[in-house]
Amino acid sequence: MASLTLKKNYRCVPSLEQFYTGGPFAVSSDGSFIACACDESIRIVDSSNASIRSTIDSDSEAHTALALSPDDKLLFSAGHSHQIRVWDLSTLNNVRSWKGHNSPVMAMACHVSGGLLATAGADGNVFVWDVDGGFCTHSFKGHKGVVSSIMFHPDPDKLLFFSGGADATVRVWDLLTKECLATFRKHESAVTSMAISEDGWILLTAGRDKVVNLWDLHDYGFKKTVLTYEVLEAVCTIRSGSPFASNLALFSQRSGKKASGSSEIHFITVGERGIVRIWNSERAVCLFEQKSSDITDSSDMDRGFTSAVMLPFDQGLLCVTADQQFLFYSPVEHPEEMFKLILSRRLVGYNEEIVDMKFLGEEEQFLAVATNLEQVRVYDLMAMSCSYVLAGHTETVLCLDTCVSSSGRTLIVTGSKDNNVRLWESESRCCVGVGVGHMGAVGAVAFSKKQKNFFVSGSSDRTLKVWSLDGLLDGVEQPLNLKAKAVVAAHDKDINCLAVAPNDSLVCSGSQDRTACIWRLPDLVSVVVLKGHKRGIWSVEFSPVEQCVITASGDKTIKIWSISDGSCLKTFEGHTSSVLRASFLTRGTQFVSCGADGLVKLWTVKTNECIATYDKHEDKVWALAIGKKTEMLATGGSDAVINLWYDCTSDDKEEAFRKEEEGVLKGQELENAVSDADYTKAIQIAFELRRPHKLFELFAELFRKREAEIQMDKALNAIGKGEFRLLFEYVREWNTKPKLCHVAQFVLFRVFNILPPTEIIEIKGIGELLEGLIPYSHRHFSRIDRHVRSTFLLDYTLTGMSVIEPEINAKEREEDESSMHSDVKDMDDMILTENFDSEQKQTSEEPKVSSKKRKSKKSKESSSKKVRGVAYTKVDAISLQA
Repeated sequence: MASLTLKKNYRCVPSLEQFYTGGPFAVSSDGSFIACACDESIRIVDSSNASIRSTIDSDSEAHTALALSPDDKLLFSAGHSHQIRVWDLSTLNNVRSWKGHNSPVMAMACHVSGGLLATAGADGNVFVWDVDGGFCTHSFKGHKGVVSSIMFHPDPDKLLFFSGGADATVRVWDLLTKECLATFRKHESAVTSMAISEDGWILLTAGRDKVVNLWDLHDYGFKKTVLTYEVLEAVCTIRSGSPFASNLALFSQRSGKKASGSSEIHFITVGERGIVRIWNSERAVCLFEQKSSDITDSSDMDRGFTSAVMLPFDQGLLCVTADQQFLFYSPVEHPEEMFKLILSRRLVGYNEEIVDMKFLGEEEQFLAVATNLEQVRVYDLMAMSCSYVLAGHTETVLCLDTCVSSSGRTLIVTGSKDNNVRLWESESRCCVGVGVGHMGAVGAVAFSKKQKNFFVSGSSDRTLKVWSLDGLLDGVEQPLNLKAKAVVAAHDKDINCLAVAPNDSLVCSGSQDRTACIWRLPDLVSVVVLKGHKRGIWSVEFSPVEQCVITASGDKTIKIWSISDGSCLKTFEGHTSSVLRASFLTRGTQFVSCGADGLVKLWTVKTNECIATYDKHEDKVWALAIGKKTEMLATGGSDAVINLWYDCTSDDKEEAFRKEEEGVLKGQELENAVSDADYTKAIQIAFELRRPHKLFELFAELFRKREAEIQMDKALNAIGKGEFRLLFEYVREWNTKPKLCHVAQFVLFRVFNILPPTEIIEIKGIGELLEGLIPYSHRHFSRIDRHVRSTFLLDYTLTGMSVIEPEINAKEREEDESSMHSDVKDMDDMILTENFDSEQKQTSEEPKVSSKKRKSKKSKESSSKKVRGVAYTKVDAISLQA
């Protein structure tokens, strides 16, 4: 058997997270992205795979209206603060804002020119604003209630504006004269949506009174009412040449119905029933109606669609549901049904709390997810979209498990708060079996690992049940009643988790009573009880190769137990809160765990070591799924985020080897540049290799050379703009050491000479770096200043000792030298005069010889001292000048 390669690292790939919590949204002009309101922020979402491109954080307010400019460069938003904000989508900055209405803005619309923005308030007023100036250009007043729908005429030559409100009226306004041209009063309830025909002369209005009214914009007269028998939320017209129009034309040919004329209009309506219907305006008949709704909300209240938009470039129809889903529909030709509408893509805006999930299918390209809902959502991991939904439970689904049966059928079993278990078939996407018998919520289910002919369920009624899969047939129309093969009262409290042994001989159950029990199948005979945890057990699993079981508990520990005697073999500590899931990897030599602290940890069993810790969740991580083939991980939790993890150990190893190889070549290139005294290239390579010590040596070498400033500037100019932050980090470290500070200060001085302040402040994190540089620079300056002041005392002492001359300028030096020569000459004359006088007195006054001699001797000594001092000073000065 080949040796196992232990996993050392996992990489988190783009995850599924919430991006829409209901409310306003805006679709781009090319349909490539959607701006969605998500709690107190705005998410820019890629419409192809639900990946979040960017997030705009506002001032902690819920948004009530959103709109995009025609060129998709600006986003307009409004909330409960009554502020209208303009966002630049390239920089995500708020470029402009102004106070709008005195009440919340309920709707927004941007003119096709992009220069005007219309806002409708709950106070019944409609304002039109100049986008660049932020001032009001039009004020339309007349509605007596909330204005729910507004629209500019799509033709820029027709300066018309339409508004519909809760007062059941539709008003037409002239943008040129600012007057109300007409008021339409045929609706009996709030007007929710409006649309314009392709020729621009027919206005369609839909309301909650279950009708669509058509109005002629030539004379503003009423044309027709189409009864829909459904509370409508949106109406959309079908353009000629689109896939909808071509398929409808083919449908009309096959059905033998001829078009009534060029004036007929085809339009789409959606509403409370959650189905898409296509209508003909001339005959006022429904041409197409979906057989069943794609909304799988099993609540008593029918919620349906809240909005619909025809996407540009023939991308189909986008419908938004009340449970935060975006459904993309496309028409297809169908020989039997003549016209068929398929759901091409489903993006789920909000998953609520994720409680369990498992990989699905042979290739594990799907992920079955149990959220805090009555349905199970199955995601396609390639497209990152919800492929289909399994609906049938009447209460929240708490757990699920998947398997591929011996016949090749992909099965899913789910347990719910409705006390039932349901068996689903992935291919037919329908329920094939229902297990009834538990008296409490079913919190754990587990399939057989080997035979795939049974599954086990555990409930809050503290019992275990073994359900047989025998008798399941393909293509059943009604779900069969599953039979329980064995039942046992297993624990004293709720059962949280189950696991079946790889050979189907044992099953392990974990409970809130702090114990895990191992039972022999199929009769559920007790084998051993695992006692040792101090809190409830949330996860159990058998080792794929050893006779042991791993358990995760609320006491923040993970334990491995021996099946033979129930002894605890190992205990792993590291989580700071309850451990909610633990599962084996790498043939039982490693395992991964996740907990209420939001952390995912990778462990090695042999060394009891936590190899890696990942913090990608903001709340409890309830769900953990591991692919049996790919060993890919999926985690989900209370933050409604699903993270996918791929083993990148081999990739990291190859990357490290490649970097090492490149490092060797670059190192040789660096040595060659140093030997050639090419400091510019050497410094650039040292930056690429991230070698701060070598970089300091190069800067120090430059510091000692002549014309250091020129060469230093040349080397620094060769550094990329993004490298200056790294240079500042290195300089900050060098600046902390007195032995290295001289070079650091020199480099810093040259950088400040090269870069203007405007570029320096744009460096990311420059404030923090300067905070680390300034104190040490002050310290170095103080030390140098102290040293300089200390040299003044030495100068003073040496000057006083006549060792050095005081520093004077050249003119004073010449004057001093001339005066010095005259002093010496005068001194010599004085000495000669004194000597002559003494000789004369000596001859004339013999009795006073002794006193005179003492006096002359003293004067001679003093004069000779003066001469010697002057001569010494002069010689020393000459030597210093030399």
